[in-house]
Amino acid sequence: MSRMTERRLLVIGAHSADFVWRSAGLIAAHTQAGGAARVVSLSYGERGESGELWKEPGQTIENVKRIRHREAEKAAAAVGADFTCLDLGDYPLRTGPEDVDRLVEIMLDFAPHVVVTHPDKDPFNPDHPVAHQVVQQARLLTSGAVVQSGFATAPPSEFLVFEPHQPELCGFVPSVFVDITAVFEQKVTAMHAMAAQTYLREYYSQRAEHRGNHARKVSGDSTVRQAEAFMRIVPNVVEGL
Repeated sequence: MSRMTERRLLVIGAHSADFVWRSAGLIAAHTQAGGAARVVSLSYGERGESGELWKEPGQTIENVKRIRHREAEKAAAAVGADFTCLDLGDYPLRTGPEDVDRLVEIMLDFAPHVVVTHPDKDPFNPDHPVAHQVVQQARLLTSGAVVQSGFATAPPSEFLVFEPHQPELCGFVPSVFVDITAVFEQKVTAMHAMAAQTYLREYYSQRAEHRGNHARKVSGDSTVRQAEAFMRIVPNVVEGL
């Protein structure tokens, strides 16, 4: 499949494991169907999301980053994606104009059809809303004024957010369920790659089952066993319903 015809998916998380829990199934389904996927992490989550690694005597920030990079690369490979980390630091994640520019460059180079990131609210995690803001700004700058701009642009992408850990408190209302039944074992493999956060495996396995139940009710398709939920930020355009 040529670059011009393949569907391209870009998933951007605040921390290196965020894509695994929330969208590894989507990524696996996308690449299995012949699409290309990239994962960009704004940080490694080395300070706030690597507690197991800090139990090791003499542990260092740089070593934690190395481990987290290796884990994320392995997880991304399990679902057929490339992984990049911008290494901006976490807790707090702080971004500036130069970081927006880096994301714009990535989006211009990859020209994704779909961009997925965090919702804009999270009362329990200070980094997730920051990630949403910088991704939203970069996406808008990438598409420019749409009609005509005096700088390089890419076609507007679909824009969705993945399900946060506590959706009701983050203003998350699902508008898309992705059936991940056929690729669920790939998601499990990706989750097992993230050894620093083993405590999340059971939760997100259960969440996939819950969303699979919801997807069956919505679709009437009894073959759906596991699913992931997403919310559209920008309407999609179709030729009919």
